[in-house]
Amino acid sequence: MHITKAVITAAGRNQRTLPMQTLTDRDGAEKSVLAILVEEALSAGIDEIAVVVAPGDEGPYAATVGDHAGRLHFIPQTDPRGYGHAIYCAKPFVGDAPFLHLVGDHLYVSADTQSCAQQLVAVAEAENCAVSAVQATRENLLPYYGTVGGKRVPGRKDLYEIDTVIEKPTPTEAELRLIVPGLRAGHYLCFFGMHVLTPAVMEILESRISETRISESANQRITLSEALAVLATREKYLALEERALRYDVGVKYGLVIAQLALALSGGDREEILTRLVEMLATRELRRGA
Repeated sequence: MHITKAVITAAGRNQRTLPMQTLTDRDGAEKSVLAILVEEALSAGIDEIAVVVAPGDEGPYAATVGDHAGRLHFIPQTDPRGYGHAIYCAKPFVGDAPFLHLVGDHLYVSADTQSCAQQLVAVAEAENCAVSAVQATRENLLPYYGTVGGKRVPGRKDLYEIDTVIEKPTPTEAELRLIVPGLRAGHYLCFFGMHVLTPAVMEILESRISETRISESANQRITLSEALAVLATREKYLALEERALRYDVGVKYGLVIAQLALALSGGDREEILTRLVEMLATRELRRGA
């Protein structure tokens, strides 16, 4: 397996402007969220990137990525039927090839020399299968993430063979079906927002979309987790527990927290820490006055 293409989904109607927001990256340069994601993909050896967008957003998005615009293919999602459907819109672009997938409202901060995408692609190519990045996540955050169950691959502490996938499970559901031996109590393996997917995923999504079109649930949203749950029954499918952190820029204060994470992992770390300490000290002084 050799991965040269990536798909970034950024068509969510309630989060259309998020990929265009500007942050200061770890190198001190101002970049849009989309540009940071594009560079994440390029770091893994990706040659071409498709960005699935709402119709009309192609121009504004292209303007935010600077010199990277020539590498991007913009694909409009004209029928907003969910996350899985957005990925399926890129089927003509990826063809019969495996591809890296990133979501447009997450940023990834790795403490290693390799980026998160590099680590994920390396495992997928070595194992010759689909691999989802996951992170051990507290039970109270289950309503925000797809979650997987399975068992550790022998000889690896960070790699799991997936047998179950549930979209935003309840704590009871997770306790019954998603316990993974070796994780801390109350923690589950939740999606990191980054996957390497095989052509089988597109086939499963296509089948699901066709089923809903001829049924009474024609407006039902298509999720990626549904397709991945089926994938786990058909072929080898692994989860890589990332040592990095993911930041959802779409939640309350998400952009602020992501900016702090980028700043504290870059060359200006000491300056940022000093400023934060000064702010906190000033606040405490005013409280005591």
